[in-house]
Amino acid sequence: MRMVVKIAGALLEHDEDVQKLARQITELARAGHELLVVHGGGRIFTATLARMGITSRFVNGLRVTDRETRDAAIMVFAGLLNKKLAGAISLAGQPAVGISAADAASFLAEPLQVDDHEGGLGFVGYLTEVNVDFLRSLWREGIVPVASCMGLGADGELYNINADHMAAAAAEFIRADRLIFLTDVAGVLDGEKVLRAVRGTEIEDLIRRNKVSGGMILKLEAAKRALAGGVAEVRIVGGTQPRALASAASGMRGPGTRVLPVMRTSAKAAHGAAQ
Repeated sequence: MRMVVKIAGALLEHDEDVQKLARQITELARAGHELLVVHGGGRIFTATLARMGITSRFVNGLRVTDRETRDAAIMVFAGLLNKKLAGAISLAGQPAVGISAADAASFLAEPLQVDDHEGGLGFVGYLTEVNVDFLRSLWREGIVPVASCMGLGADGELYNINADHMAAAAAEFIRADRLIFLTDVAGVLDGEKVLRAVRGTEIEDLIRRNKVSGGMILKLEAAKRALAGGVAEVRIVGGTQPRALASAASGMRGPGTRVLPVMRTSAKAAHGAAQ
């Protein structure tokens, strides 16, 4: 089975969490699954920018990224966090390689437009292509690719991509069977209750009633894209829960929230209704 696993940056802040996830990724790879791991790192990035005296500004949940901010993003995402996670997986027993967009032009991007003004967010982009042949070459050798949330533009510049959106788009491009979001909350919440399943038609209602906000809105929007693009199943799971990734990957009911595609009336049901 081919899977994209998106790991929230908050789960990379503590070595113990990183090692637990690395062991589960190793287990899945050894079972024969083709994995693409995509990671975020927003809180660590924001803290790094603060130490550098750079103020963070967001538009619609996306970070405005000038050149100085973009250069810091490369250091944090494609450097520190990417290598930390790839190293942990390798030490857990499964060879992993940290890749960024520039490596074999693995992830291509175009600048994201806001309010019909191209470049309004600076060096922020959206994923337009994945070098699937390159990823296949790694999978054939039993290597887990670990991707930072960057894309290479036609202008040779690197663009920061929202990690949730990148994971969903990558899942579509590589024709993944399953997309798993590992986050620092238990799943999609209604108050303190974890919703076991959410359909695409319910997402707008959750947003309108302020049941979800911030990063969870981005995850749900990304999940809708992945499902529309042919990904069979999307799960949003609390990554600190015991064996959360292994459970979600197995298709077990387990913890977290399943995001389901829009219900379509079967031809049989439609025929019956017409009689």
